[in-house]
Amino acid sequence: MAEKETTYQPVAEKERMASLDIMRGFVLCGILIININGFGLYEAYMDPTIMGGFTGLNKVTWVVTSMFFEGTMRALFSLLFGVGMFIFLERLEAKGAGIKAADIYFRRLMWLLLFGIIHGYLFLWPGEILFDYAIMGFLVYSFRKLPPKNLLAFAFILLLIGTTWNYFDYRHAKNLVNDVREIEILKTDNLPVPDSLKGSDKEWSAYLEKRAPESISEFVKTHNQGYFSVLGLLAPINMQYESYFFYRYNAWDILSMMLIGIALFKLGILSAKADPKVYLLMVGVGYGIGFTVNYHEVKHILSENFSYLSFYYAGITYDLGRVAGAMGHGGSIILFAQSKPLGWLKRKIAAIGQMALTNYFMHSLICMFIFTGLGWGLFGKLQRYELLYVVFSIWMFQLIISPIWLKYFQFGPLEWLWRNLSYQKIHPFKRIRS
Repeated sequence: MAEKETTYQPVAEKERMASLDIMRGFVLCGILIININGFGLYEAYMDPTIMGGFTGLNKVTWVVTSMFFEGTMRALFSLLFGVGMFIFLERLEAKGAGIKAADIYFRRLMWLLLFGIIHGYLFLWPGEILFDYAIMGFLVYSFRKLPPKNLLAFAFILLLIGTTWNYFDYRHAKNLVNDVREIEILKTDNLPVPDSLKGSDKEWSAYLEKRAPESISEFVKTHNQGYFSVLGLLAPINMQYESYFFYRYNAWDILSMMLIGIALFKLGILSAKADPKVYLLMVGVGYGIGFTVNYHEVKHILSENFSYLSFYYAGITYDLGRVAGAMGHGGSIILFAQSKPLGWLKRKIAAIGQMALTNYFMHSLICMFIFTGLGWGLFGKLQRYELLYVVFSIWMFQLIISPIWLKYFQFGPLEWLWRNLSYQKIHPFKRIRS
């Protein structure tokens, strides 16, 4: 029997889970605290000594964001994407879509992949993550039927692989530093560098060249020019992120959190249906482990005066800190969602989350105007703490505009476009007034 075309529709507003929208809104705001360093500074996403300042308020900003936001926001973002795609597919299958559910699911991801390419290249944001989510989303499909314990087991294995790779990166960095010391002694004595050390010499020279004042000055100058100059400047960085960085980090960093998210959703935790004691446990254990690990990482980097090796050493425990911290954040957000006070604020944050795709693109569009020659050309001109003024301004704008938009329209503009492309059908955009 032929199935009705109207059987398969996007999630109705009454079917949305407020807790997930609130969490998505929080995370979208939180991730901008980290991303703003990529938008406004050169190579200073992690290392504040390159640009943006690392003393006074800049040091405080780096410490706070490194301890509480770095990694945790991205982890939750990945977790929520995995949950969203799982819910999307589960509801289609519950409506009897059968194989058509897979058709819509994979078409949705194919369009997201294209959105990611457009976002990274044309919106001038190499740090974009939609491309990565689309690819990982293809893999998530095969895990969707597994019970929570199996999903958590696979996630643990992926995280363990990532941590092991981080450890070997540290070992490589340690060997490189030792080789560089030996090379410096040889050069001081006017002795030739042996073939066994030439690879290390080349690697270290490339590292120093990237940090050289001339390289920084040239990059900043080009970044503050016209659109096509910036496009040409950032395109090779985008290509690197979509090649080496993709297989180096994505499965261990992104797919692991997607699987954890699906497991927690199946356990009723992310839908805010669990006992409040569960969320209090998440907060206590998550923050207890996460912030302890993050504190020791930050303390080590500071004690080593932001040395090259200190960042790699901190990377060994990076996944433990970010995943535990993310669980603490998740528990805190759901407790907030369950509480009675500040209902007006929850609705505004949920509106940001409901328009997550549009607001994510909006971050890049606004920052494109602020930090390139298309607008104010402020790339490299603000200190690290001053970038937070931009973050707070974007937050305020989206807290105001998102609920107003959803008062008149059912979806954000990009959410609406994505649904139409996924279902191959035009859906109503404006709200129908009774």
